[in-house]
Amino acid sequence: MSTPPTPRYQAPEINDLPDDIKAKVLEVQEKAGFVPNVFLAFARRPAEWRAFFAYHDALMVPESVGRESGLTKGEREMIVTTTSASNHCLYCVVAHGAILRIYEKKPLVADQVAINHRKADISPRQCAMLDFALKVCNHSDQVEDADFAALHAHGFNDEDIWDIAAITAFFGLSNRMASFSGMMPNPEFYLMGRAPKAKPAA
Repeated sequence: MSTPPTPRYQAPEINDLPDDIKAKVLEVQEKAGFVPNVFLAFARRPAEWRAFFAYHDALMVPESVGRESGLTKGEREMIVTTTSASNHCLYCVVAHGAILRIYEKKPLVADQVAINHRKADISPRQCAMLDFALKVCNHSDQVEDADFAALHAHGFNDEDIWDIAAITAFFGLSNRMASFSGMMPNPEFYLMGRAPKAKPAA
C-alpha cells in the first residue's frame, strides 16, 4: 500500500497565530467541532489569509458585507463542488460537498453534481447555473451574450451571474492552492450530511 499523502508545507500551531486569525480559527473550531485544514494551511502567510477569507466571505456570506444575493447558500456550494471537481481538487470537493449536503438536506447531491450535474437531483435553474459555472471554469474566453440570455430565462439577473462567475474564479484559485500544497480534507468532512442526525431519546 502507498503511504497517505502529506501536506508539502507545515501549518502553524493555533497558539502561534496572530490574535485576529487565532480568534477566527477558534470560532470556527467551536462551531464545527474541528478546524478545517484550509484555515491553518493558509495561515502560514497571515496577510494572504486575511485577503483570502475576506474575499471568501464577501462571496459566500454576502450579508456579512451588507449585500444580498439571488443565489441560495446551497447554490453557492453547488458551484464550488461542481467546479472544484472539474479542477480535480480533492480538498474542495470533499469539504464543500459536505456543506452542500447540509444546506440542501440531500445526502446524495454533492456526489451527483461532482460527477455529472445534468443527472443530479437539482432544478433546471440550478442545472443552467452549473452549465455556466463550468463554462467559466474551463472556457471563460468563450462566454458570450447568449450565456447571459440563457441564465436570464431562468430568473438570474446580471448580479447573480457575476456571483456565479466570481465564486467559480475564486475557488479556481483555492483549488490550485489546495492541490499544489498537498492539502488534504479533514476526515470529519466525509460523513457530514450523509445521514440524518439521531434524535435524542425522549
